[in-house]
Amino acid sequence: MGGTVSVEAAAPSRPMRADARRNYEAIVRVAGEAFAEHGTHASLDDIACRAGVGPGTLYRHFPNRDCLLEAALVESRYKLQELGARLLEADDAGAALDEWMLALARHANTWDGLADSIAQSLSNEKSPLGASCGTLVDATARLLEQARHQGAVTADVTARDLFVMSGSLAWAADRAARGSGEDELPRLLALLMRGIR
Repeated sequence: MGGTVSVEAAAPSRPMRADARRNYEAIVRVAGEAFAEHGTHASLDDIACRAGVGPGTLYRHFPNRDCLLEAALVESRYKLQELGARLLEADDAGAALDEWMLALARHANTWDGLADSIAQSLSNEKSPLGASCGTLVDATARLLEQARHQGAVTADVTARDLFVMSGSLAWAADRAARGSGEDELPRLLALLMRGIR
């Protein structure tokens, strides 16, 4: 469940001094490594230490864990947004929605605990992680609407429902894989998607 982070993509939009930018990039890079090793509850103080900065520097850039998670997921989110745009051009909107749901679930499984963090952030209006997930819910809505237009989806389901379900299935499949070693996610998602046809 490891993931690499593009610190260039994760950098904030406002200009930063060169030393502040180096610190920011080091923190984001090390955070991605720490989350891959220890899950989303990795110690922020340990991340600061490994990045060669003090805790105060980390918290100046990232006031809370959601801020750091959002920055560390920028590259993954951009790739998902690009995939969503490509899938909107697909001839088979039902198959496109299936592919999107699998990609969303894989995203939620980037690190252990991420599905939980995402679910909690969605109900927090001030969470930057929740706000960035909003762009993915919007992409889900566009793909769902196309699938409905083609008659591939008839169930009364919302884009937010599907987004939450993708994370829930990612969590369940991850727990099942720990016991069996098998990737249960495609099978579980296929069952879900058959249910909304």
